[in-house]
Amino acid sequence: MYAFTKPNRDSITLLAGLGVEGDVHAGVTVKHRSRVAQDPTQPNLRQVHLIHEELFGELREAGFEVAPGDLGENVTTSGLDLLALPVGTLLHLGDEAVVEVTGLRNPCLQIEAFQAGLLKQVVGRADDGTILRKAGIMGIVRTGGAVRPGDRISAVLPAEPHRPLERV
Repeated sequence: MYAFTKPNRDSITLLAGLGVEGDVHAGVTVKHRSRVAQDPTQPNLRQVHLIHEELFGELREAGFEVAPGDLGENVTTSGLDLLALPVGTLLHLGDEAVVEVTGLRNPCLQIEAFQAGLLKQVVGRADDGTILRKAGIMGIVRTGGAVRPGDRISAVLPAEPHRPLERV
């Protein structure tokens, strides 16, 4: 059964080339409904969804109650500026797992259904008119393995020139 919010678990298993074991979005090709409708053969660049815990503090200050897993993310990080990472960054999670960053999450209306007004908090515009997406990043699993709460996460940047994250 599909649910927008994901439960917190003692561990998740990342499967190389697929995503999170048992997750509705796991697979080689796209699984998100709108993407499947466009072209079901597109590669799945959204196998793993990561959100920075700091976003929850920002949302609390704006009057929203959001906790890890509520926005459908698979992994919640702390102390790492996910949104500033370039495309191709390798995130080492725990002892084995490696996720390659593919882009920014483009939040859909399900966020608005979760809490009215929330979409406007996670998608906005900069002073120059640029769209700002703050609902985390997406990646693909390069090396599988178990990931547990409290596991270390480290980022290895790709060779320059770095490409900024865009929506995927």
